[in-house]
Amino acid sequence: MKLTRDRAEIYVPDGLAPEKALARTTHLGVCAHQDDLEIMSYDGILQCFQQEERWFTGIVVTNGAGSPRDDLYKDYTDEMMQEVRRKEQKKAAYVGEYAAVALLDFPSKAIKTPPGAGPRDDIAAILRAAGPEVVYTHNLADKHDTHVAVALRTIAAIRSLPEDLRPKRLYGVEVWRDLDWMVDSDKVAFDLSAHENLGAALVAVFDSQICGGKRYDLATQGRRRAHATYHASHGTDESTSLCYGMDLTPLVTDPKLDPWTYVSGFFDRVVSEVQGRLAQLQNEVK
Repeated sequence: MKLTRDRAEIYVPDGLAPEKALARTTHLGVCAHQDDLEIMSYDGILQCFQQEERWFTGIVVTNGAGSPRDDLYKDYTDEMMQEVRRKEQKKAAYVGEYAAVALLDFPSKAIKTPPGAGPRDDIAAILRAAGPEVVYTHNLADKHDTHVAVALRTIAAIRSLPEDLRPKRLYGVEVWRDLDWMVDSDKVAFDLSAHENLGAALVAVFDSQICGGKRYDLATQGRRRAHATYHASHGTDESTSLCYGMDLTPLVTDPKLDPWTYVSGFFDRVVSEVQGRLAQLQNEVK
């Protein structure tokens, strides 16, 4: 497989040939940055952990440049940080027993500049080789431009494939804007209660981010725990760890469907729910 960037690579933790490693994939995550997979795609990692018939593959689109840094890393150049983050992502792939992780090495600008042909084509090539049943990417209401751009390139990549090679499900999962605001019937709730130690370990691998000034380890576990408790107001907790996704599958089953038209439906239903509740309770007060 010929990828666009010279430093792009496919890392296989157990040493299998990349083609064979990708071919065993059942769940796949496409993310912007090193450590995003472990935050947004943990459902897929968990579904595949120590399962002989299920394997998780990750795609990290950017090269890791421009990340904040402090402490041990405060004097690191962008080139040094890129190398550190690449090593950390490989460590996470080993700990999580991934089938493979593809490091595409694009600068953020190349992803955010339409049509993003290089990232789109590389993602499509890996999807074609992997043939996953389920794909996770960033949600389209995320507040990070690069995250949303990666989601759009992922949708474009899947649309470019023949129908029989497209995944059965595509989910947009929370990172830089959580999805608790969605009405409950729209939320895809992923129960991450099993192996919480693994979830914590995977995020903690990225020392350059945590020691560098961003406590993603605490924040990720805290959000998952909060979702588990606040998911339902009139029942006891059914899990100890949840994250939310939005179902983006209609955007690939209907290639003519506009992303904004689709996502705006989620906002409309929230507005309708809030308006309805206020109107009902105002009338009851009167």
